Amino acid sequence: MSLGSGLAKGLAITLRTMTRRAVTAQYPEAQPELPPRSRGVIALFEENCTVCMLCARECPDWCIYIDSHKETLPAVGPGGRERSRNVLDRFAIDFSLCMYCGICVEVCPFDALFWSPEFEYATTDIRELTHERDTLREWMWTVPEPPPLDPAGVEPKEIAAARKAAEKAAAEQATDTGEGAG
Repeated sequence: MSLGSGLAKGLAITLRTMTRRAVTAQYPEAQPELPPRSRGVIALFEENCTVCMLCARECPDWCIYIDSHKETLPAVGPGGRERSRNVLDRFAIDFSLCMYCGICVEVCPFDALFWSPEFEYATTDIRELTHERDTLREWMWTVPEPPPLDPAGVEPKEIAAARKAAEKAAAEQATDTGEGAG
């Protein structure tokens, strides 16, 4: 290959590229098509949070801040004992530190944290990237529904146990109503 043929090939590629129309996404006016279940921010379903602190302990960036207090509940019935439970006071995530690894979402045993496709939360002040539980709760409503179960897949053990219990209760109720009628 001579110097002239390599130069000609390079110029041909340059000319071919120059004549093509550029594909530019006009972002603020046209919203991008995000893939399903894309990672944007972490949303909090506060009702499921038991303040177990697993998410904060497992976070490699230590960007989750949780404050809570214990509350004593009275006994439900006579002879019962008082119960204590943790009450969530503060749940915040500092997205300037977060590396979006998703460990907190994975380790949450009570399904309190989810990935939301929300991605438009940029700001000019880094201190505004720490989002409190009110903002995290608002993002919860943007979380898409999970994909349906595979009909050819194995039934999850939780669903199988619930179905068997429901069938057993229905059978007992049918025998009870059948005996009372006769």
